[in-house]
Amino acid sequence: MTSAATIEALLRPDLRGGSPYGAPQLDVPVALNTNENSYPVPPEVVATITERVTTIAPDLNRYPDREFVELREALARYLSRTGTTITSDMVWAANGSNEVLQHLLQAFGGPERVAIGFTPAYSMHPIITRATGTTWIDGQRGVDAAGHANPAGPGSQFDLSVESAVAQVAACDPNVVFLCSPNNPTGTALSLDVVEAVYDAAPHAVIIVDEAYAEFARSGTQDALTLLEGRPRLVVTRTMSKAFAMAGGRLGYLAADPALTDALRLVRLPYHLSMQTQAVALACLDHTELMLSTVDAIREQRDRIVTDLTALGLTPVPSDANFVFFGGLADAPTTWQALLDRGVLVRDVGIPHHLRVTAGTPAETTAFLEAMASLTPEHLER
Repeated sequence: MTSAATIEALLRPDLRGGSPYGAPQLDVPVALNTNENSYPVPPEVVATITERVTTIAPDLNRYPDREFVELREALARYLSRTGTTITSDMVWAANGSNEVLQHLLQAFGGPERVAIGFTPAYSMHPIITRATGTTWIDGQRGVDAAGHANPAGPGSQFDLSVESAVAQVAACDPNVVFLCSPNNPTGTALSLDVVEAVYDAAPHAVIIVDEAYAEFARSGTQDALTLLEGRPRLVVTRTMSKAFAMAGGRLGYLAADPALTDALRLVRLPYHLSMQTQAVALACLDHTELMLSTVDAIREQRDRIVTDLTALGLTPVPSDANFVFFGGLADAPTTWQALLDRGVLVRDVGIPHHLRVTAGTPAETTAFLEAMASLTPEHLER
């Protein structure tokens, strides 16, 4: 028996044959495939990071603050900026929002428990769910309450209505519900009516609203933080990877009822947030306005992509995120490779006739749009 076969036989049965998360990490001139913030951390913030890390470095022989009190207070102040009062005991943080989601599934999922999400959505939701032994149910977008497809239209096949979401949730009585807003990969934001209706329709479930891209939402888009009061089963997850340009820093967080955040202490590993991680995150929060100063520039490039792809005969989905999901391609993998051959890396998420591109700097956006213009019309769906 080969070593691979030996390990396969020892692996949990529910993990056999599974595929890990993976986005290509290639050395290309223009990398627009993982929704990173293309702007580097400003020198002033680098200086503060250096100062904070230097300060704590002599104490690395000690464990970090297990309760990350200063960081929770800083995150609570940040979340309260828009008028919704968030207190530090409502905040939880971990090494990226994926670990935050893992804590939630460890606490509220598990064997003989069910989680539902509405796909296409963030591909890690089912992976984390299954890794915790929780049963995953693929909910559908683009259908009505009876399961019939929505009328054709740009992005309509990815909409999630109140009636459809409620019907699907009621049918499976889940323990965990994932709602992604703005949704990845489509970029579309959910109406808060959907969140409220799902919460009411799933009385035995923790409702997770994944708002990793919330800072990029178009004007007038409401976030789910406003719904937390009086809803102890509602969770809003966020990340510093995108708007804060901190993908390499690995800091995700959530806001929820204090009783729910307290429950996560049962599953977190001891001292799970290192001193360095806390120091880097605090340094970025010290410069919140500066760190968020690129958001408008990224929105501008996102909207430019939508406009220019439409002019090329493609069908981009209007986006509230820092990326654009676009259709109208004859063959998505062929176009993906053709763009890569031109030095532009975008994301093929496996949905026929569609690709996803991150909104980068003006120069990166220009490179992508010029590459797309050179490919059409022969790559257009007919």
